[in-house]
Amino acid sequence: PPYRPRLERSEGVEDSESAAMALQELYTKYNRVWIPDAEQVWKSAEILKDFTPGDRALHLQLEDGTVLQYPVEGSGQLPHLRNPDILVGENDLTALSYLHEPAVLHNLRVRFVDSRMIYTYCGIILVAVNPYKQLPLYGDAVIHAYSGQNMGDLDPHIFAVAEEAYKQMARNSRNQSIIVSGESGAGKTVSARYAMRYFAMVSKSSSNKRVEDKVLASNPITEAIGNAKTTRNDNSSRFGKYTEISFDGRYQIIGANMRTYLLEKSRVVFQSENERNYHIFYQMCACAEQPEFKSLRLLSADKFNYTCMGGNTEIQGVDDGADMAETRRTFTLLGLKDDFQGDVFKMLAAILHLGNVVIKAVSSDQSSVSSSDPHLTMFCELLGVREQDMSRWLCHRRIVLASETVVKPQPRERAINARDALAKHLYAYLFDCVIHRINQALRVPGKQHSFIGVLDIYGFETFDVNSFEQFCINYANEKLQQQFNLHVFKLEQEEYMKEDIPWTLIDFYDNQPVIDLIEAKMGILDLLDEECLFPQGTDKNWLQKLYNYLGSKPLFEKPRLSNEAFMIQHFADKVEYRCKGFLEKNRDTLYEELVDIMRASKFPLLADFYNEEDNNSVKKVVKVKAARPGVKPANKQLRSTVGNKFRSSLYLLMETLNATTPHYVRCIKPNEEKLPFEYDSKRVVQQLRACGVLETVRISAQSYPSRWTYIEFYSRYSILMSQAELRAGEKKQICRTVLQRLIPDSNQYKFGRTKIFFRAGQVAYLEKLRLDRLRTACITIQKHVRGWRQRRRYQSIRQAAVVIQQYVRGTRQIRQVRTVTAAALKQGWAAVVIQRRCRGYLIHRLYLLLRVATITVQAYMVEEHKALVLQKYARAWLVRRRFQTMRRLVLNVQLSYRVQQLRKKIEEQNKENRGLVERLASLANAHAQGMDRAQALELELSKTVSEKASIEEREKKSKEDKDQVIAQLQRERDEARLQNQTLQQELKNSLQQMTDKFEGHKKKLMDDLEREERLRKVAEHSGELQKEDLEKEIFVLKEENRRLREEKVQLQTEAEEDTQVNKELQEQLGQLAKHVKVIPELRKEINSLQMEKDETDRKMREQTQQTREKMNLITRQLLGETKEEELILRMKKEVTENAGEEGDLLFAFDALQNATRVMENHLKEQKEGYESQVETLVFKNDHLTRENQQLQTLFQEKSDINHSIGQEVARLTSENMVIPELKQQVSELQRHRQELESQLKEQSTEMTEKLMKVSSELQGKLEEEHSQRRFLEEKNRESEREKEEVERTLEELKEETAQIKRLHQAESEAKNKFRQETSRLTAENMDFEEQLDMKDRTIKRLQDQIKALQAPVKVNQKAVPTIPKEYLGMLEYKKEDEDRIVRKLILELKPRGVVVNMIPGLAAHLLFMCVRHADYLNDGNKLKSLMHGIITSIKRIITNHQENFETLSFWLSNTYYLLNCLKQYSGEEEFMKHNTPRQNKNCLRNFDLSEHRQILSDLAIRIYHLFLNIMEDTLYPMIVPAMLEHESLQGISSMKPTGFRKRSNSLLENGDSEGQAYSVASILQLMNSFHSSMAQHGMEPQLQGQAVRQLFYLIGATALNSILLRKDLCSCRKGMQIRCNISYLEEWLREKSLQGCGAMDTLGPLSQAAWLLQVNKTTDEDAAEIQQRCCELSPVQIVKILNSYTPIDDFEKRVAPSFVRKVQVLLQEREGSNQLMMDAQYRFQVTFPFCPSTQALELLQVPTSLHLGFLTRI
Repeated sequence: PPYRPRLERSEGVEDSESAAMALQELYTKYNRVWIPDAEQVWKSAEILKDFTPGDRALHLQLEDGTVLQYPVEGSGQLPHLRNPDILVGENDLTALSYLHEPAVLHNLRVRFVDSRMIYTYCGIILVAVNPYKQLPLYGDAVIHAYSGQNMGDLDPHIFAVAEEAYKQMARNSRNQSIIVSGESGAGKTVSARYAMRYFAMVSKSSSNKRVEDKVLASNPITEAIGNAKTTRNDNSSRFGKYTEISFDGRYQIIGANMRTYLLEKSRVVFQSENERNYHIFYQMCACAEQPEFKSLRLLSADKFNYTCMGGNTEIQGVDDGADMAETRRTFTLLGLKDDFQGDVFKMLAAILHLGNVVIKAVSSDQSSVSSSDPHLTMFCELLGVREQDMSRWLCHRRIVLASETVVKPQPRERAINARDALAKHLYAYLFDCVIHRINQALRVPGKQHSFIGVLDIYGFETFDVNSFEQFCINYANEKLQQQFNLHVFKLEQEEYMKEDIPWTLIDFYDNQPVIDLIEAKMGILDLLDEECLFPQGTDKNWLQKLYNYLGSKPLFEKPRLSNEAFMIQHFADKVEYRCKGFLEKNRDTLYEELVDIMRASKFPLLADFYNEEDNNSVKKVVKVKAARPGVKPANKQLRSTVGNKFRSSLYLLMETLNATTPHYVRCIKPNEEKLPFEYDSKRVVQQLRACGVLETVRISAQSYPSRWTYIEFYSRYSILMSQAELRAGEKKQICRTVLQRLIPDSNQYKFGRTKIFFRAGQVAYLEKLRLDRLRTACITIQKHVRGWRQRRRYQSIRQAAVVIQQYVRGTRQIRQVRTVTAAALKQGWAAVVIQRRCRGYLIHRLYLLLRVATITVQAYMVEEHKALVLQKYARAWLVRRRFQTMRRLVLNVQLSYRVQQLRKKIEEQNKENRGLVERLASLANAHAQGMDRAQALELELSKTVSEKASIEEREKKSKEDKDQVIAQLQRERDEARLQNQTLQQELKNSLQQMTDKFEGHKKKLMDDLEREERLRKVAEHSGELQKEDLEKEIFVLKEENRRLREEKVQLQTEAEEDTQVNKELQEQLGQLAKHVKVIPELRKEINSLQMEKDETDRKMREQTQQTREKMNLITRQLLGETKEEELILRMKKEVTENAGEEGDLLFAFDALQNATRVMENHLKEQKEGYESQVETLVFKNDHLTRENQQLQTLFQEKSDINHSIGQEVARLTSENMVIPELKQQVSELQRHRQELESQLKEQSTEMTEKLMKVSSELQGKLEEEHSQRRFLEEKNRESEREKEEVERTLEELKEETAQIKRLHQAESEAKNKFRQETSRLTAENMDFEEQLDMKDRTIKRLQDQIKALQAPVKVNQKAVPTIPKEYLGMLEYKKEDEDRIVRKLILELKPRGVVVNMIPGLAAHLLFMCVRHADYLNDGNKLKSLMHGIITSIKRIITNHQENFETLSFWLSNTYYLLNCLKQYSGEEEFMKHNTPRQNKNCLRNFDLSEHRQILSDLAIRIYHLFLNIMEDTLYPMIVPAMLEHESLQGISSMKPTGFRKRSNSLLENGDSEGQAYSVASILQLMNSFHSSMAQHGMEPQLQGQAVRQLFYLIGATALNSILLRKDLCSCRKGMQIRCNISYLEEWLREKSLQGCGAMDTLGPLSQAAWLLQVNKTTDEDAAEIQQRCCELSPVQIVKILNSYTPIDDFEKRVAPSFVRKVQVLLQEREGSNQLMMDAQYRFQVTFPFCPSTQALELLQVPTSLHLGFLTRI
């Protein structure tokens, strides 16, 4: 029948009539519609005349120019409106204004054919169209680009779906599923493979187990044994696969598990024309000559019956030999050993040989197999079975009668069927076995936190002949479609509720009736299973039952012309099924005689399978057809049908999917010929209907399909807003006001919290208004421009006409007046000349008059100017004088104020000084008391020694008591062991009871099942009753299991109470309890539990023995050190009491703990006896008295100094050197103060050394006490705390000394006399103001002298300088000071602090000066030790500060300086060229440090990469928002709708806030901070340039990759924005003088891409220019940008496909990479240039702030 497309209405739910009326208004002239077409499904036409309600036809014109009258019967029959071209080609179909079937079909065609984009969103669905061509879309760079991005930020991709699933799993801690479906050949397997590859890339773990590689390696194996060539696909999956990828708590892959569904076993023995068997057979035949396969005696594929049925045994472009090598490699990668691989290949080869076994017909009902058949011999040899049995039972059957057994021969046809059935079952078993082994290899130890499932399952299938396989496939798709519909409906409802939009139920297609028709009671599967129970059941009988029971169902039909088929109306299409073969395929039978032969096989892999059948340990097993028809096997699994098992597995699958968050990928096959980028609309629309895409569209279109955020609406339609509306304020309110004005009908839109919801067609209406406004504006502009041009042309013509008229009139006048003579003409010309001369003379006189007046005015102004100059200088002198007077007054006032403040401070410090003196006196008294206490402690120590001797004597007596206590503990231990054995026996009895109960329940269950079988034979409706009984029994079994679990919990609790001694035993019992709880198969679990219990008993005995030994050891230790008899007796008494009360091992251990606590109390009492001694030792500070005397002497000295200060002030007064001399005197006072400080420091140092000596004595005595009492740890800690108190006391003394020092400083600066003298001098200064005006130069000279005197103040901190020394540029240190050097100069050195203001690389120079000293001493060990310490410390600090930019920048600079020092002073000629003679003298003399230079160079490279990582991590999030999304040129860009998948930067939380936005200024600010930090640390400019170059490369690569992956960025206006942003970066480079670092070259590809977006793209000249200019872009990138070019307005045009092809032809000769993406992670090779330092080592001084006083300059 001819193909007829479906018509769907895009109307609302609440008010369909209003929506229809609104749509009718859009059927106006120039709009376009879609009308049905038999060839193209839908074709476009333009409306020639406005449609008005009541018209019978619509006047249309097709694209080929044909005019037609399209009949319209009512407004409901109007054709679908076509979307504006601006909306065509969108990433998301839901962004279309008109959402219907032709719009979806056209949008997919434009993206696929014109733009070469194979992925498109349709709401939550990713539509993937198979391109039948390898595309550069799946590289590692693309994976990294999509990693971490929100869905919708980049173009649609399978990686975007995988990233969304991974992100939701990590964010919501919920399992995810990716459902990949489609027809055979649509690309399901490839899509699933790419999704798994994405997970393996983004979730790599740090372990060495290579879990990700194993997960990916499972794909080649499953494709080899489960995929085959069909007429539609060269690599078609002939089974369904659900792969669960497991993740741990850190969301890294820890394993995987596969579940398979409905393997197509019939393909093993039969293939249609142009099809092949499974790939593995052809791979083995291609490797037949290899040594590993010679023993299998394989032939070529065209010589085996099972591989040559389809005709062609090869696939174009596929190398079966190479694929076999890959299959074997992945076998090995998964850990499947060679022995197992050999067994697999043996069984596969046996199947091929079995297919070549020749069965001859002896007669019409008899057949035979030759005993000399080589293939049969090879089959039996490979599988280890008897050849005579196989040759006999392939052609015979054994029938068991009542009194005898009869062997009946079989005709040739049945014998061949038996052979093929055996081959199918062998392959199915092998397939399951391989999958099971793969799952074992993918299962790694570890707890699964969550998983992502990837479902690769067959799509809806309909062929000319549909059988049982198509029925099961379509049944599975019905279930998946139902789950999909419910999920879409749920998401739609959640979207409306989230936006506070009133929700009205939407009528959507529910396929539950079809599912009930198949799986409900008395449904198709139920009747099929029932018919399979009858021995004489046939396909026709079953079909007749279908007609009888289901004939009245509306979705079930009987074909008119056939009695051997039935039809089902599926959700996608109506399918006719042939009933032939349904029963046989559902039974899946195999003769029992052949099973017996296989069971007796000597081939382990095969024998294990058939032996496991009897034990019910394999879930998928062979269905055996008995020799006696009337007798049925008692095993339920052997009675299970294929349909029943498939229904159960499908139920489990749906249960899994419903428990996860699904993500949908719908694969589309664009054409049947597998041509690249060819689009067959008929085939595509069939698949769109079958896979649910159009159902999603229909659900969305029924309410409000178009959804725009407020910011998108504002950006797009601000052109429709008036100035008053734009000034209204909040954008959300502006959008509301404008929309209410533009669309009066409020039912056509709804305002949500963050979005505006539009009905179908309203966005197109707004686009029409916007286009009209733009067109009106263009017309206005054109009108004015054309008017201006016409006016200019008119004025030019008019002027020319006037000139012409003038000459014409003059000529005419001459001709008319004949009386004009030559003399008259001469007189006329003479008059004109006279007039000209006269006028010139008058003007010249006027000029001379003006000139004289001007000169006069200028002369007067010059005189006045001179007076002004004199006034200026006079006034300036007066102002300067007044300023100086005021300045002196201010200085005097300030000086008076400061003197007053100093006086107050002196008074306060005098008070503090008196308090300190009193405190010193109290300390002296305390010291005397301490001496008395020390003497008392000495007496106590002598007593303690005598007591110790007596304790040793009593210890001998206590040994006997100790032995008795140990014996008592051993008896208690034996009793505890007996109790433990009793508990184990109770546990064993409990397990036995559970086993007996389970056996009883199992037997009862088997009886119930047999009763169910009999009931099913009696009546047809008894199945449901038996099912209810079974459910009750299952419930009872569950209750019993629950009770058993409770008993196990109780037993576990008791066991834990008895085994709390060891934590390891608790873990074992917990593991045992967990195993008990599981009970999936009780018999197997109980056996394993019994084994675990035995292991637990053994471990418990071992642990008890260990516990006993530990207790004995503890007892010996505790009692061996105790000297007190009373303590021993008390411990014995408590142990005996506890033992008598409980008699348990645990109480014995508690008794030991009590004994330990008693001993600790006793030791604590002893410790308290020694506390007084410790306190006395602390205050043995005899030097305090001497220090007090010294301080008093110092106080007297400072008083003398104060007196001398007064004399100096008097001298200054007499000399009348007011301010300069006063400042000089102040500097001298400061120098004296510094000398006093140095003296105080020396005294403090001596005090500290003495205190340290006392502390060392105290520590020695404490160590002696520790050696005597090893278990007195508490006492030692108390001693440490007391030591800290002593140190705090010393610190307090230091603070008091510092206060005294500050007191003397204050006293030295001011006295009463100083204040009086200052007041008098101030009065005198007021009198000498005039004199001081004349001495300004003298004051300046004296100020210079003050500066000269202030310079050597720092030098005065040390001793009086001696004769200058000549330094050698090295630092002397001791071997034991190496740790202090690296700690002070590396580990404790802070980049922000004193180091910031130092010489760049100061730390490196100081370290090198220490290295020079070790070289100078010729001490190799010392040098190696120092270099090792330096390198290790630098590694340590960069390891601990990997995220600290300042630290890495600082140490990158210093490591570079140290490396340069090692080169510059190495003594090598190439590094000594630029050295000074003095620097050459400082070269290393004895050692070659080239190896250390290499190590330092590697370390510097490592620091450089860490340094770059921090900068790149900080910069990366800014690149795309700043370079591509931010509008640096305001007003030239506008947004377009993005559909269901909104870009993350478009989502608004509150509607009026856009979140954090980056701009180019943000990038420049960040680059400034990086550059300033590098410059501050003195980093070499070339090294800075390399870092900047790397950052610019990251900017260019990331921005270009986003352009390639985001269609919305490919527009002319965006190109302008990008080029503007690049110019800002270039200007920054010029500002920082970094033009020569090559950073701009890295932005070349981005700059060319921006130019490509702006250039014209129409003519051949444009194509040639693109080929010439875009030299840094690869051909793939150029074509991608051209295909992705998207106009923002209707005035722009898309790039024609013909133009793209022209560019492709021009680019064919270009050589270069074919990669689409730039490698953003690429790193340029870093080089460290050698730049000799001009710093002289001998002039470097060690700053005191570094605390390196232990280093000495030589």
